[in-house]
Amino acid sequence: MQQLTRRELLFLLGRTAALAPLVGLPLTGCGGGSSSWSAPLSTGSGSSLTDDQFLDAMEQAAFQFFFNEVDPNTGLIKDSALATGADAGTLSDSSIASVGFGLTGLCIGAQRNYASSSQIEERVQTTLSFILNQMPNVHGFFYHFVDMATGNRAQMPHVEVSSIDTTILLCGVLTCRQYFSSNPTIVSLATQIYEQIDWPWMMNGENVMCMGWLPESGFLPSYWNSYYEEMMLYLLAMASPTYPIPPSSWSAFLRPTITYQGLTYIAGAPTLMIHQYSHAWFDFRNKQDAFANYFQNSITATQAHKLFCLSLVPQFPDYSSNLWGITPSDSVNGYVSWGGPPATGPIDGSVVPCAAGGSMVFDSAGCLQVLRTIRSQYPATWQKYGFVDASNPLTGWYDADVIGIDLGISMLMAENQRTGFVWSTFMANPEATSAMSLAGFH
Repeated sequence: MQQLTRRELLFLLGRTAALAPLVGLPLTGCGGGSSSWSAPLSTGSGSSLTDDQFLDAMEQAAFQFFFNEVDPNTGLIKDSALATGADAGTLSDSSIASVGFGLTGLCIGAQRNYASSSQIEERVQTTLSFILNQMPNVHGFFYHFVDMATGNRAQMPHVEVSSIDTTILLCGVLTCRQYFSSNPTIVSLATQIYEQIDWPWMMNGENVMCMGWLPESGFLPSYWNSYYEEMMLYLLAMASPTYPIPPSSWSAFLRPTITYQGLTYIAGAPTLMIHQYSHAWFDFRNKQDAFANYFQNSITATQAHKLFCLSLVPQFPDYSSNLWGITPSDSVNGYVSWGGPPATGPIDGSVVPCAAGGSMVFDSAGCLQVLRTIRSQYPATWQKYGFVDASNPLTGWYDADVIGIDLGISMLMAENQRTGFVWSTFMANPEATSAMSLAGFH
């Protein structure tokens, strides 16, 4: 059977929408997914740190990835890198989603003085200027993976113009616009990036958004037509000041439910990430539309996922109430889009830190305990950029890499848990509040 890289898997899955046909495929990771190191570096268990200090250390480490693993001329951030930082300064492929998380991470870093605020501001301006003026786009949408030195489409199979990854990038852009609102150049660049996106074009005549477009064959056959991570996509598209989509699109995607051990919640796929990503920027707390309270929905989904992991203890005795979490990540066999319930992917006892890290705001005590357990009991998981992407306590395998989007979701949610900074900054954008009003939130 043909092996797939992480990038090819994400393309074929439409990031989450077509999981079932690919369950069980052997996978090859992008950049060290199956590699490990001897005598891993360790920086201590973190047991002496308070909870706030622990989260601060995690955020500082992730900031170093977003600050170091970048082309300084373009501001584009790597998709993934060695967790030790040994490949810093080398060029590889960037993912625009990693850039979106990274731009938000730079705002956090400026707020917390992880680096010089003026230096960070200059980096943000460089990035936005390159994105607007030099990086190729199609109707305002960008390629999922790009060459970090040129911004051109990455030279690998099936790299699509991506609607959701463009949206994640835009969330970072708009966070910067608000945080650096006293910088008229940043405000102008960010606004122009948003206003050039032709959202109706990506609908391709349908009432829901297409997942992407290929220059070789046109629009992908997959659409954002069920409940995945796309709430931010529809919200920003509806609120566009130049190319809005109709508010009726908010009701057009399905909201199927899963019931597991008495817990019922909306989910279009079993992966935990779909309950995290939109919540990193949009503040859904104490809000409800005609269908659900989505923040509570993610709380329930997190509870169900924990119970799912505990149900696997007879097969994988490393799982416990203090050690759980499976979401798309590297594995010993490469990148796997695994999760549950129901079980998806060849689950093997691996633990993925961003499963708990990205759910921090939904179960702060439980998720923090998981992260503390990982760091204290498996010190090889903690490297220069924080937690490696995944590890397997049963086999002693440790991923050599970190992945930008996984570091990003953990960093943003840790900061939201601590201060709500990302929520308050992003939601100060008038389009964000307008979007939620158009969607009928109250």
